Amino acid sequence: MNARELILGRIRAALGDTAGVPEQPLPRRYLTAHGPTDDPAALLDLLHHNLADYRALVHRCSEPELPDRIAGLLATRGSRTVAVPDGLPAAWLSAASLSAADGVELLADHGGLTAARLDSVDSVVTGCALAIAETGTIVLDAGPGQGRRLLSLVPDHHVCVVRAPEQVVASVPLALPRLDPSRPQTWISGPSATSDIELDRVEGVHGPRTLEVLLVTA
Repeated sequence: MNARELILGRIRAALGDTAGVPEQPLPRRYLTAHGPTDDPAALLDLLHHNLADYRALVHRCSEPELPDRIAGLLATRGSRTVAVPDGLPAAWLSAASLSAADGVELLADHGGLTAARLDSVDSVVTGCALAIAETGTIVLDAGPGQGRRLLSLVPDHHVCVVRAPEQVVASVPLALPRLDPSRPQTWISGPSATSDIELDRVEGVHGPRTLEVLLVTA
């Protein structure tokens, strides 16, 4: 008798005679969230905390302030080329486009920007599908204003806009029903990072080195 036969024999002995016994469903009493889900301000604070814990740079502003805040982030970064996904609201970059005379170039992406071209782009600005407060995760699904996965993974600086409260959910179980599983999803928890066997952290390995998140309220 080899090891495989021994192990399977012990399993059969432990199960006993189960022939004809219908399989019983396992109880799944999972929590859908680990805190209140009906307090938008608390959820936004939790999202802010967890995003920052993952080393994202988090900013808050109102909808009217958004264009100037985006322009300010791009100016602080020194960005001269900015990728713009199809469907991004034009108003978001209206203040940035005013500085085009100073050398800022907005590159509209309709599927034609190559990986090599995006590798030379300074920044990308996108929206998102939703954000998860408990995990500090932002989800993109290639919807309007989010662009292709390539667009948010290649440039070194990603500015992502999250609208609160409509795009903020408490937990992963509450997020999944709102997402279309047939769409190409990108789940982002902070800037791209990895570490070797000695735990030396390296950022920007398989995504942007810097993630800036704008939490926008009315």
